[in-house]
Amino acid sequence: MKKMTKFALTGLAAGVALAALTTTAQAQERWTMTTTWPENIDLIQIDRHWAEMVNMLAGDELEIEFRAGGTLMPGTEVFDATETGSIEASGDWPGYWAGRSPAFSPLATTTSLFNGVDYLNWIQQWGGWDLYQEVYGDYNMVYLPYGITNNESGFMGRTPIESLADLDGKRLRLSGRDQGRVLEELGGSQVTLAGGEVYQAIERGVIDAGEFSTPGVDYNVGFAEVAEHWTVPGWHQSASVFGVMINKDAWDALTEETQAKLKIAADATMAWSLAWSERESTEGTVNFKEAGVEIHQLSDDDLARIQDITNDVILRGACEDPMHAKVYHSMISYLEHYANWRDISAPYNMSRTMDNLPSLEELEACL
Repeated sequence: MKKMTKFALTGLAAGVALAALTTTAQAQERWTMTTTWPENIDLIQIDRHWAEMVNMLAGDELEIEFRAGGTLMPGTEVFDATETGSIEASGDWPGYWAGRSPAFSPLATTTSLFNGVDYLNWIQQWGGWDLYQEVYGDYNMVYLPYGITNNESGFMGRTPIESLADLDGKRLRLSGRDQGRVLEELGGSQVTLAGGEVYQAIERGVIDAGEFSTPGVDYNVGFAEVAEHWTVPGWHQSASVFGVMINKDAWDALTEETQAKLKIAADATMAWSLAWSERESTEGTVNFKEAGVEIHQLSDDDLARIQDITNDVILRGACEDPMHAKVYHSMISYLEHYANWRDISAPYNMSRTMDNLPSLEELEACL
């Protein structure tokens, strides 16, 4: 009788264990994730790094099927698809959605303001993360910033641009509303083109010069084959942020533990992306030099003028949209607060020392 009871209890335990395994297998979430980047654009590596890390950290609870940009839908449609839940997640660059809300623009990049370390600091410790949630939250999404690249290349083309005076009358491919406004004040005109069209536009002379991303990305898409001149630094995008849009309903279906693992993967990918991008940018610069592309460095006076115009553009945009103002107010507040330590730690500091910023009082008037 004891043997039969022991057998019955053992069988019951095995059944409970099997049921638990079955429940776990059924409870595993499966997400489809895509991105704005096709396979031939190196920036896709940031999205893929995060998805692979999530599968490694949370594979028992969530499995992400990652698809390159353009394989499920055009990159312009991923925002709507994530918002409505047609897909659970998509990697993006927030600036692509500035037509929906101007606040997406500084969440993606700044003109002559933040560098990569500033974005890292601001997102992690100075309230930036909450602003991403607020802006994307209006579209039924949670947002995890997970990628930072530092200063973008600058302008490449067949026409030399050695100073701001050379911009007068020039047609430049440039991404971003605020960036275009600054360019217009400098006498140039903004041409809007998809990233994949910049190569041919330079080659055919449709534009005088163009920009796309960092030196490593730009070299790998072939710009050294069509550009003879390169103007630096990339004032138009002093740094950039990338991340993953997650449908709010899909996010809420996860346990808090799984959500935490996705955030951990985002933080780890962010640190990795900044170092990866800087290494790739260094190698890309060497490659451009070896290819014979001539580099033109803007003067300090030119950069100071760009900063003055940028300040005016920031204030102009802020007074057009309260959320836009709220984001920039947070950014300027960070720069002013961080200056207490940043400036006395120069030259070993990790950010730009700036004494010419938009006024917080003027930004507050726009809120």
